[in-house]
Amino acid sequence: MLNKEKIYQKLSDAVVNMDEEAAVAGAEEAVSAQMDAFEAIDKGLSDGMTRAGKLFDEEEYFVPELLLCSEAMNAGLEVLKPHLRNTEASERYKVVIGVVQGDTHDIGKNLVKLMLEASGFAVTDLGRDVPPSVFVERAIEIGADIIGISTLMTTSMDAMSKVIKLLHQQNVRDRFKVIVGGGPVSQAFANKIGADGYAVNAAEAVWLAKRLVGDQTLPSAV
Repeated sequence: MLNKEKIYQKLSDAVVNMDEEAAVAGAEEAVSAQMDAFEAIDKGLSDGMTRAGKLFDEEEYFVPELLLCSEAMNAGLEVLKPHLRNTEASERYKVVIGVVQGDTHDIGKNLVKLMLEASGFAVTDLGRDVPPSVFVERAIEIGADIIGISTLMTTSMDAMSKVIKLLHQQNVRDRFKVIVGGGPVSQAFANKIGADGYAVNAAEAVWLAKRLVGDQTLPSAV
């Protein structure tokens, strides 16, 4: 367990230190040790991005630093992704995910997408700066089970509520579970707009998605 914790810390530190080479080395070490790739991403790389996000909030890091942190995270992800053990328990469930209109920050969304896919969900990624109507249209079109909406900007939070309002207006709200997440979002906000759940990070998003569709076969990292 100590070795695992050391590798998690190396991965996390590599992201915070914006060190792509260290992220790759840590990821390769995790693979060599036959560690669970999902855990290495969640407790290592994702943890590092969470720490970097806090430094950004505290104005110790700014956008350039955050972008370099994300590049280090992606370098580690490239090593770990081929070793994710896809489960089949949830493959019948479909998720539409995107960053809501007014925001182009998609690091967190991309990580959630990766972990959902690793857990067997079929994910349709709408990208970033997505109008509320597009979430609804695509969810109806593909017969999604879950709609995932994220933002890192307080100015875009109202657009999240518009997605749910549109679902009600089209009389399809009961067909979809709606998950929200992102830096300024909270459980209280999710309750206020009538979302079905809020996830603070990618691993929790997977747990929440599985719970909402009634699948209790959780990934090992949760």
